[in-house]
Amino acid sequence: MQELHTKILTDAWVTASWDEYIQVIENPAYAKAKGYYQDGRMRIEMPPVGNDHASDHTVIITAVSLFAAIKGIPMNGKDNCTYRKTDYQEAQPDVSYYIGDNANVIPYGTSIINLDIYPPPTLVIEVAKTSLADDQGEKRLLYEDLGVGEYWILDVQNVRIIAFAIADGGSKRITQSQVLTGLEISLLNEAFHMTRKTDQSQVIAWLLTQFQQGEL
Repeated sequence: MQELHTKILTDAWVTASWDEYIQVIENPAYAKAKGYYQDGRMRIEMPPVGNDHASDHTVIITAVSLFAAIKGIPMNGKDNCTYRKTDYQEAQPDVSYYIGDNANVIPYGTSIINLDIYPPPTLVIEVAKTSLADDQGEKRLLYEDLGVGEYWILDVQNVRIIAFAIADGGSKRITQSQVLTGLEISLLNEAFHMTRKTDQSQVIAWLLTQFQQGEL
C-alpha cells in the first residue's frame, strides 16, 4: 500500500481494488479528503482551501436552496456527502440534492448513503477550480453510471455552470434545469459574474428578486 499512497497524492485516478480504496479513505491522514471510486480505479482529492472555490461553493448552495424555497419545490441538500455502491462505486460531490418526491428519502441518522438501498441524488454539483477536466470527464461518467438526475459543474475560473441532464446511462447539455423547473442556467451564470464585483448579500438579494418575479 505504500506505493499506492504515494500515487494518490497527485489527485489522479489510480488502479486499486475496493479494499485498497477503503483502506485509504479510512486512513486518518485522509480524513478531510474526498474519495471517488469507479471501474477498479480510485481518486483521492485533498480539499481545496482557496477563496474562489469556497465562495462559489457557498453561493451555489444558497442559490439552489433559495430557488426551491420560493418555488415551493421539496428538497434536501447535502454538503460533501458520501454515496456508495459497495465494491463498485463511490462519490463525494461538493453539493447534492434530493428533490421532489425523493426529498425526504434519506432518514436522519444515515451516515454514508448506500445506493444499494436508497436512490441516487436528484442533482449533483461539483465546484471545479483545478479539477475541471476530471469533472467533465471521469466524474461525469461516474454520475451517469450512478443514475443521478442532473449534474452541474461550477467552473470557477471561467465563471460559468456547465449543466447536464442524465438519462439512459448518458448525458446531454442543458440550458434550463429539468429538476428545478424554470431555473435558467444563464441566470445563475449572471449571478456568479456579479459575485466578482460585489458582495454576496447583494447577489443573493438580486437572485431573490429574479426568482420572485415569476410568482407575482
